[in-house]
Amino acid sequence: MENYGKSVYLLENQCKGCTNCIKHCPTQAIRVRNGKAVITTDQCIDCGECIRICPHHAKKAKRGFIDAINNYQYSVALPAPSLYAQVNHLEDVNILLTALKDMGFNDVYEVSAAAEIISEESRKYVAEHKEQWPLISTACPTIVRLIQMRFPNLVDNLLPLLTPAELAARQARARAMDRTGLPADQIGIFFLSPCPSKVTAANSPIGHEKSEIDCVLAIKDIYPALVDSMKTVANHPEELAISGKIGISWGITGGEAGGLLSDSYVAADGIENVIHVLEDLEDEKFSSDLEFIELNACNGGCVGGVMQVENPYAAKAKLQKLRKYLPVSAVHAAKTYPYDAHWDKEVEYLPVFELADNLKESMEKLNQIQALCEKFPGLDCGCCGAPTCRCLAEDIVKGIASETDCIYVLKDYLHKLSENIDKISGI
Repeated sequence: MENYGKSVYLLENQCKGCTNCIKHCPTQAIRVRNGKAVITTDQCIDCGECIRICPHHAKKAKRGFIDAINNYQYSVALPAPSLYAQVNHLEDVNILLTALKDMGFNDVYEVSAAAEIISEESRKYVAEHKEQWPLISTACPTIVRLIQMRFPNLVDNLLPLLTPAELAARQARARAMDRTGLPADQIGIFFLSPCPSKVTAANSPIGHEKSEIDCVLAIKDIYPALVDSMKTVANHPEELAISGKIGISWGITGGEAGGLLSDSYVAADGIENVIHVLEDLEDEKFSSDLEFIELNACNGGCVGGVMQVENPYAAKAKLQKLRKYLPVSAVHAAKTYPYDAHWDKEVEYLPVFELADNLKESMEKLNQIQALCEKFPGLDCGCCGAPTCRCLAEDIVKGIASETDCIYVLKDYLHKLSENIDKISGI
């Protein structure tokens, strides 16, 4: 876990110590200690839920900024499909892509073009590996991390293919080197991301050793300049688009699954819904002929990412409208450069919730946790700074909390102390 770089972080001066974040974290990675939230980085999967619900804007996502293009002789922007859903009345994608060049990028390569390649590779892999059905999408890094931590029995069901962003980065660099003759290190690849998990994936890749993405920018950061540039280039856009309906559809729930051209799939979004689906999958509640499961941590899919500007449901409607003007697929345009879309590194279970290094000590600590849980009221009120009574018990066993952090235990303790003082005073 040492190399698992994080994107989500806390601004302590803005944190008020409320318990909103601890109630929404899907991996229970947040505590409130000494009046401030504390993020346990090993357990964080960068879903962005704490950013979304924090009323004090105390959670932020690390990312790069556009002035980083000055560090390279040649820069390429990789727009996520969800970016197209952030602007109003977009009928020609070329206007948006040309606007990115007007902002300072030397070239643009659509992530949706790489998504069409991944769709094609997914169709092949799913058809050839029935023993792994249902295969689970790996396009959302948050979902992969969640499975690695909480659902180790499902790791073998992960679809071992690169994310569209990573494949796009590889192809964009190859194309730039071919066009310019520059060495790879003089070419900057900038991914325009909808969410913090993509930042983490660029720092700590899943399924491969090193990411070809040099910098991740937040869509919300570039949005104001992008809209201004779109007005400038609206009457003379370049022909830059190389993707079709299948690739663009990856920005919303069901888009990736739709690219499989099969009806045997399940598509779910929103981290709580995703967890329910994974629990049901572990419990073997799905049909044995289910081929594929598409899971997105954000509501609506990538259009719901916390680094976007538009309401996810309005964005979904915009993307669906935009698809009407596109060809079904333009995948051959994206295959100009050689590629290998498969993982070259095994993805394994991440034992971040283990209590100890050996079974005996783990069982002893588990018994201590059970005994502590019996002392607590079981209300899961969060007043102690932990999301549940069991989490508090685990923290106590780990030595980072005490029983009196529970206000009900503290109340009983103070009551008994008061009685003892009264007895002593009466002597």
